[in-house]
Amino acid sequence: MVATTPEVADFVRNIGGERVSVTQIIKPNVDPHDYEPTPADIKAIGEAKIVVKNGVGLEEWLDRTIESAGFQGAVVDSSQGVTLREGGHSHEEEEEEGHAEEEHEHDPHIWHDPRNAKIMVTNIEKGLAAAAPADAASFTANLTAYTAKLDKLDADNAAALAKLTNRKLVTNHDALGYYVDRYDLEFVGSVIPSLDTSAELSAKQLDDLVRRIRETGVKAIFAESSLPAKTAETIASRAGVEVVAGEDALYGDSLGPDGAYLTAEEHNTRVIVEALGG
Repeated sequence: MVATTPEVADFVRNIGGERVSVTQIIKPNVDPHDYEPTPADIKAIGEAKIVVKNGVGLEEWLDRTIESAGFQGAVVDSSQGVTLREGGHSHEEEEEEGHAEEEHEHDPHIWHDPRNAKIMVTNIEKGLAAAAPADAASFTANLTAYTAKLDKLDADNAAALAKLTNRKLVTNHDALGYYVDRYDLEFVGSVIPSLDTSAELSAKQLDDLVRRIRETGVKAIFAESSLPAKTAETIASRAGVEVVAGEDALYGDSLGPDGAYLTAEEHNTRVIVEALGG
């Protein structure tokens, strides 16, 4: 079977266990917004029985790739049933700022709320059980075990973040909206003014972000592992705050080198708490 993103692939491995073989399309620290499938990706999709996707428009390349691959199997949309955040600029704002590109109607970074991750793995379990009914009991047992880990992650995150007095967040791009909403943080702005990573700050937007950082008492700008930190470093220097990058960069669109969702989310919370609580 094929899984599109690192997050979805990790969920499939945890639910499928030894009963499934997973080909992961997007590797760690690769930006999913601008991804272009390789011939090997197309071949893998054409030969797969199931394709599992994040959904919510994150994999804009997938539909045409499925068509060109001649894929005849089932597509499992892991986002089914998730309550989605509105996302992107309004079209009026885009026209004023010279950004005519169409934005996502909803924020696709759904996995950053562990409660959404529970919905995603439940959808994946249903898809796997439908494809391999003989293994359904194994998938159900794995779902129960992994859901307990997601509950613990959520509780640990909430406890750690509840202690913060400064709850103001500035990131490389607007990838952590579900996380911000779940744990009652305050999103001040992002270096890339979009859910997508192809947008760029205008000079006015850059000046406005520097001003907001100074006015609101933001302590740090958080870079992301799959994006260059150069612009974040420039803004941080102008605003007089630190930039959290390198090994401490957040996993916004990707996961860490171990490809594990749980450790990536634990990393994000630890880095945020250390930077804002210090």
